[in-house]
Amino acid sequence: MTSSDSHDQPGWTSGLVQLPTAAFIDDGEPGDVPIGPSLSFLLRNTKNNKTVVFDLGIRKDWENYPPAVVQRIHDFFGVDVPQDVSESLIKGGMESSDVDYVCLSHVHFDHVGDTRPFKKATFLVGGPSKGLLTPGYPADPNAYFASDLLPIDRTRFLDTYGPDWKPLGPFPRALDFYGDGSLYITDAAGHLPGHINIVARTSADGGWILLGGDSAHNWRLITGESKISTCSHAHAGGCAHFDKEASEENLARMRAFMNLPKTRIILAHDIPWYEKNKDGPAFWPGKIPSF
Repeated sequence: MTSSDSHDQPGWTSGLVQLPTAAFIDDGEPGDVPIGPSLSFLLRNTKNNKTVVFDLGIRKDWENYPPAVVQRIHDFFGVDVPQDVSESLIKGGMESSDVDYVCLSHVHFDHVGDTRPFKKATFLVGGPSKGLLTPGYPADPNAYFASDLLPIDRTRFLDTYGPDWKPLGPFPRALDFYGDGSLYITDAAGHLPGHINIVARTSADGGWILLGGDSAHNWRLITGESKISTCSHAHAGGCAHFDKEASEENLARMRAFMNLPKTRIILAHDIPWYEKNKDGPAFWPGKIPSF
């Protein structure tokens, strides 16, 4: 972690989605259903100029997700996509085909967007994600995940227990992606099989950002003020995390990271960060300032 290489990291909104509080935290009010962002991020290495897009948000033509997902959106989530990832990139003077890598925190619908415009990118996903796509829709008409979501010839299913994954601060398994200490992919198991996060250097003097995907849907889980909800109600069918214990361990590590100097965490559905920064210079084609 001694590299001087760093990343510019603008964000943008790739759709809006209902986020029922009681579905995510144990002390949430059942009637509290705020609208939050589905955020995407562009990380450009200041030395090698390589680009990574982290998460693709919601596809604009969401009616073309697998039928089970479309039904769930109708029943529970209510989405709005004024501008998708590709349109956001174009607005800032960049094409989807210019992107080198697309890293998906996991393969839920509000993170995978529309992968098709990224015709040259290598896709990076957690290894267990592969099992969710097999057989997938349409072979399984009830599946939540499309079998053709990822271009197999350009996809790396990451083995987070492989020999290249080493401890990084509070995180036991992290991949030094470029080999220069500037960007790490971390195992962030719990929410869905294959969930991963990114930790990237944002300044030469030691600023860091953690992009947390769906590690948490509410900041009270990061701070420890609330616990993960296990309730069932109109907006939730039980715990939002596949492995609650693993999620809690991941949250504890993120909390430890947050307490380190010059660090920042942004979640995929980070309502406080979004409300503070929307339409401001932290959004593409600007960039999130480093500490």
